[in-house]
Amino acid sequence: MSWHQQVFALLMGGLIFLIIVELVRRRKLKEEYTWLWLVTGVIIFLLVIWYDFLGVVTKLIGAKIETSALFIFGLLFLILINIWFSVKMSAVVDQVKNLIQEMAILKEEIEKKSYILEERERKCRIKKRSADSVDNELKKYKEER
Repeated sequence: MSWHQQVFALLMGGLIFLIIVELVRRRKLKEEYTWLWLVTGVIIFLLVIWYDFLGVVTKLIGAKIETSALFIFGLLFLILINIWFSVKMSAVVDQVKNLIQEMAILKEEIEKKSYILEERERKCRIKKRSADSVDNELKKYKEER
């Protein structure tokens, strides 16, 4: 690997670190996912600094050139990330479904209790009107006497 390529790869690894740190600092990336991207940055650094290791790995997997090995591992990395995020997304979808169902149940309970309360208030108003009319009748009766 030429020194131009090494410098470029080191700059990209450093840029990944800076982006991850900034995203965590701004709370755009949860700490839960930080490790994944920091490990990615470390691997890029290690492969640049210890380029012979990439040659050994390339021979172990039977690839002809180092870029093929990088491509294979990059593709594998992306597939694993997609699977992991699919699992996470499935869990979130289930949580949202459960929350919507619970919210519908609570809304129904609130509506029932609101209806019961309105009925009680209506009955109290009717009783009050009845009591008021009895009081009025008593007043009229007393005035007539």
